[in-house]
Amino acid sequence: MKVHHLNCGTMRPPLVAGGIVAHCLLIETDEGLVLVDTGFGTNEVTNPKATLDGLSRTLLKPLLDINETAIFQVEKRGYGAEDVRHILLTHLDLDHAGGLRDFPNATVHVLDTELEAATNPRNAKERARYPKLQREGVTFETHKAEGEDWFGFEAVKNIPGLPEDILMVPLIGHTRGHTGIAVKSDDGWLLHAGDAYFYRGEVETPASNIFALKLTAKQTETIREQRLSNVERLRELKANDEIEVFCAHDPVELARLA
Repeated sequence: MKVHHLNCGTMRPPLVAGGIVAHCLLIETDEGLVLVDTGFGTNEVTNPKATLDGLSRTLLKPLLDINETAIFQVEKRGYGAEDVRHILLTHLDLDHAGGLRDFPNATVHVLDTELEAATNPRNAKERARYPKLQREGVTFETHKAEGEDWFGFEAVKNIPGLPEDILMVPLIGHTRGHTGIAVKSDDGWLLHAGDAYFYRGEVETPASNIFALKLTAKQTETIREQRLSNVERLRELKANDEIEVFCAHDPVELARLA
């Protein structure tokens, strides 16, 4: 399968030199196109206040450029919205699910606990991170965080309508239903780890971090012990030459893979 690495949302949070990105994947399969995350969509560009609360706009400082939307980049490659048959989300945070409404014919795959968190938020933090409008008219298919072994991780395999080499690798912690997405591309295995970590140094040895991103990870986490455990496991996985591990927001990782 051919995989394209896209930036679907440049953000410039304070104290993060060079900013961050919304690293999404566009996968060409025999059955049609598949997206992994969607970044910000055309609705955020044209009417950001409808789904991006004031605090998020202040902290993320999103560029909101129509040229960065997933639909623009799909069309730039000669396809249309109808060619995107499936979307796999690492989670439903507003900077990952903004483009869903640009692909009304796609089936959107999430873990069941993630959709439950979005539709029945337990607190103010969950209400803010999951704007209801971003899910309007979207067709969801939910999956349980269980499955067969994949390099030591439990993985959801055999997702209906998708090739067997695309699977969900639950990485609970950042949110109740956060998951990584593994793809066996033409060049080998990729693992999109979503927001399991924010900065490449977190999964390097020795580990390092940027204070502002370390603080962001802590402030946005839902289950701290599981999130930190997943960082350790991803650090071990990154040592495996068979797999390319990357997160959703590190611009250096995106530049290396794009």
